[in-house]
Amino acid sequence: MDSNLINALAEKALKLLEKSDNCDIEKACWMITHEYHHGIMPFEYDIREIDETIYLSVLQKIKEKTGN
Repeated sequence: MDSNLINALAEKALKLLEKSDNCDIEKACWMITHEYHHGIMPFEYDIREIDETIYLSVLQKIKEKTGN
């Protein structure tokens, strides 16, 4: 897994978390991974698949950075 990619996506997810009042870590990681995979942010009820390996790597990176 490309650590630069994971770090960049984790930073984007953290910024998304800072801007949102109702977004949790898992949702932020999913949204950013979706954007990376499909080229657009997900819309309501978007059920397209994402790369689970990238999602889990981004989630782990954020948990490391935030101590969660």
